[in-house]
Amino acid sequence: MISILSGGTGTPKLIQGIVQIIDSDDLNVIVNTVENTYISGNYLAPDIDTVMYTLAGLINEETWYGIRDDTFITHETLKKIGYDEILRIGDQDRAFKIQKTLLMEEYPLSKVVDIQGKNLGIKARIIPMSDEQSEIKIITDQGEMSFHKFLVEKKGEPEVEDIIYNEVKPSNILIDIIESSDMVIIGPSNPVTSIGPIISIPGVKKALKKAHVTAISPIIGGKPVSGPAAKFMSAKGFEVSCFGIAEIYREFLDKFIIDTVDEDSKKKIEKLISEVVTTNTNMKTMDDKVMLARSVLGEFL
Repeated sequence: MISILSGGTGTPKLIQGIVQIIDSDDLNVIVNTVENTYISGNYLAPDIDTVMYTLAGLINEETWYGIRDDTFITHETLKKIGYDEILRIGDQDRAFKIQKTLLMEEYPLSKVVDIQGKNLGIKARIIPMSDEQSEIKIITDQGEMSFHKFLVEKKGEPEVEDIIYNEVKPSNILIDIIESSDMVIIGPSNPVTSIGPIISIPGVKKALKKAHVTAISPIIGGKPVSGPAAKFMSAKGFEVSCFGIAEIYREFLDKFIIDTVDEDSKKKIEKLISEVVTTNTNMKTMDDKVMLARSVLGEFL
């Protein structure tokens, strides 16, 4: 059984490659929930939805958010009548958010995600990191902001001074899933706001130390492949490099995969992580995704 720690960008691309190689029945995806919130009265779980749509073959690969070829009639109508949503939400995507909101009146988030995954024919198990409501605050030179205000409304432009998220309990099966996995993969998602909240949950680091853990660096040549990871890493005092990523995960990491452009950092990283592999980690095509997945899975194939 393989388990993946995932955010909403980077890791879903890797998941596309992994499901070409192994049976989805053997796959668990543990997903960050710290960015979950309510918009227009509906429950928004952006990273969960991106993973779900990826596994269902529905993801919009131009944005890595929402459903491919969706329409935006509701969003545009709301704007026309004077309500401007902070996020542009498609009509089909909104239907899943409405269903989540209604189901959560009766069930915890993990059960709701199970229901939606089964309705979409997804064989892999998607596991929210927690059923409790998570919160994240971005402290900037322009004041405290929600994650979505910083990223969408402010376009990630303010200088970041700190990132704070609350401690939540793990979802019921989270720790058992990690400990019973043959391999745990930390995907190339933002280490501070996507993976950080998962590994900060009580019991997760201890469980990871018992597992065989492989991580892929989301930093290539000193720059993040996408998103504001550089600002967030700097705010937390980490070098914006694959070495900085290794420092974050060093407590429990067995194998670390970095891009070939970072070959010069390999010896330095080997002082922290016993096995360091260099390969192409920039997933532009399906062939790239499958090749990286093979490198990640290695001896477990």
